[in-house]
Amino acid sequence: MLAIAGAKGGCGKTTITLGLADAFARNGTPTVAVDADRQLPNLHVLADVDREPTIAELENATDIDEITHSRTETDDVGVLPAATTTQQIDLEAAIGRLRRSPKRVLVDCPSGAGPDAIEALEYADRVVVVATNTDRGLRGAGTTIDVAHRLDVPIAGIVINQSSGVTDVLESKLEAPVLGTIPEHESPLTGPATREAFDDIAARLTVGGSESYRRRCEYNDNRLPVGNQAIDRALQGGVPPGTTIALTADPASQSEQFLYQATATRGTLYLTTDRTGTAVEAAIGSATVRTGNPTVRHLENDPLEHATRLVDELPDGANLVVDSMNALERTNRDDYLEFLNGIVDRMHETRGIAVLHCLKPTSSENRTVTRHLVDAVFDLRTITAGENMGVTHRLSVPKFRFDGRVAETIEFDHDLCSNDKTETGADWPEVEAGDLS
Repeated sequence: MLAIAGAKGGCGKTTITLGLADAFARNGTPTVAVDADRQLPNLHVLADVDREPTIAELENATDIDEITHSRTETDDVGVLPAATTTQQIDLEAAIGRLRRSPKRVLVDCPSGAGPDAIEALEYADRVVVVATNTDRGLRGAGTTIDVAHRLDVPIAGIVINQSSGVTDVLESKLEAPVLGTIPEHESPLTGPATREAFDDIAARLTVGGSESYRRRCEYNDNRLPVGNQAIDRALQGGVPPGTTIALTADPASQSEQFLYQATATRGTLYLTTDRTGTAVEAAIGSATVRTGNPTVRHLENDPLEHATRLVDELPDGANLVVDSMNALERTNRDDYLEFLNGIVDRMHETRGIAVLHCLKPTSSENRTVTRHLVDAVFDLRTITAGENMGVTHRLSVPKFRFDGRVAETIEFDHDLCSNDKTETGADWPEVEAGDLS
């Protein structure tokens, strides 16, 4: 969740919030813009939507879309007006509900550095600081940055509004990156130059990664191997600690070989939904690739609850494999959102790697949720050249939040990865069967 904040009133936070929401939508990312300023609400006015329903009614809504107002220009931008002064609202619970949505959430914070502004800011994953290129505007930006530091909320960067000037001096002065400038325009949301500026800033924020990326970006130079040498080379050593990967593949693609290789790099909890634990252990034991000795558990009865309980006990630095996700994706949407967000958060805490095996095709609408919430998507395609011509496997990475899209396509022969040998990470903890139930 991104907080759009600025201590100086009139710096253009609401315009920046709506401009970025439109830009994310143009880039294919559904977004919800939320007004957290109940004293001086203005988002609904600028967005030209009704004043009610408000964010306060989120508590009783069965679906977020029930109460969000759609922008006239696009259905991919929802607007939630601020609560009225007579409504009661638990802002932390409301933002928590929004965070579980697959949509990107932007919160238009109140001005100043008082309790209302702090309350909206402290629940954010990152903050975009809005300022004008004036002495007062920059002082206000400095105040917002100081508040964010006290709350331990990472600074995504600064947006300089109504300016086309040089930003190097401002970065040095404020000790924070400038994401971009929005030129002055009488119609900032529709002017070609301003729309281009918003698109550029949204792109920088997207390349910056998932909402938790800024908290773990300090580890990016210390990547963890995923277990396959060709993939690790293409990713310059692997993925950052805490990464959640969706591996999409056809059932007959031998994609499980990648899962087995992941068990060799560090201790692994292997959750199976389709095969029995005994069958998985036998397959790993007979695999021609380098494997480890994972703890295997078969998910039964309530698979989301069972998996959540096991993941909560995952030791620091351990890997997680879920094979496959299809059964879990067929569950209730809200329950699945909560479950998958829990995995992403837990992997961030433990600094291991999660590989979610997603077989295709699937009719589940939750597959879109999976692809949206994970940090990376590895897509394995199996190509049959014809009778007696052999089989080729190609792996692409259409989504890799840390570096954008990985352009290289990795090609494997008929044996997929049988000749690949990956050294076991000796410094990573093993997951003992006694640690999990």
